Amino acid sequence: MAHRELLVLFFFLAVLCKGMSIRHHHSTKNSTSSINGSFCLSWRLAVETNNELPWRTVPTQCSQYVEDYLIRGQYERDLELIVEQAFNYVNGISLVGDGMDAWILDVDDTCISNIFYYKSKNYGCDPYDPAAFRAWAIKGWCTAIPSVLRLFNKLINNGFKVILLTGRDKETLGQVTIDNLRNQGFIGYNRLIMRSAAYKGQSAILYKSNIRKQLEDEGYRIWGNVGDQWSDLQGNFSGNRTFKLPNPMYFVP
Repeated sequence: MAHRELLVLFFFLAVLCKGMSIRHHHSTKNSTSSINGSFCLSWRLAVETNNELPWRTVPTQCSQYVEDYLIRGQYERDLELIVEQAFNYVNGISLVGDGMDAWILDVDDTCISNIFYYKSKNYGCDPYDPAAFRAWAIKGWCTAIPSVLRLFNKLINNGFKVILLTGRDKETLGQVTIDNLRNQGFIGYNRLIMRSAAYKGQSAILYKSNIRKQLEDEGYRIWGNVGDQWSDLQGNFSGNRTFKLPNPMYFVP
């Protein structure tokens, strides 16, 4: 074989080998991404079905997955689907009409969103920081979750007494929470119940169960209960029907 032909053959083999190497590298990278995405999807399913118990932080490999879920449309679509179910349920209720037909809504990441705060915490991969969250909440920058605001207005217009029940501390976050809710369009609710000194140290399940019992003792009929945490909905006196909103950023026991 001539020297020129050998050079051409060598060049062809070099290009072929490089191409195979690149394809192998891309295949490995895509495979790794697919594995992480599959794991994170399964992890989020376990979280939302309350099978991942307890959990303190989002797995570090799922930070990008959670960000994409929250900001690229799927989170909003999931919310819309759940709220649509609540609308259908509301439309089928015949109120007694004595002013005691009630709905309960949680506040944080149910009525108003903390996504901008959790962006600074790597979308839940960083451990919960009570002081940092309090500093964020004091600013009153939480934005309304549009689909829940629509449900809120629907409930008000249909004659329900809407009761907002939150684990936020009344002493330090009382007025700023009232102002934040009003500024985001939550106007006309029956009352806002916040955690007082009498309930400090209680789990969310026990605290909210106790409050709901008090409401029923007052004569309220709790037709519906909406929250982003299972602890908003579990326990006693949870209401005739509950609606769990998605939240892959944190877990409240």
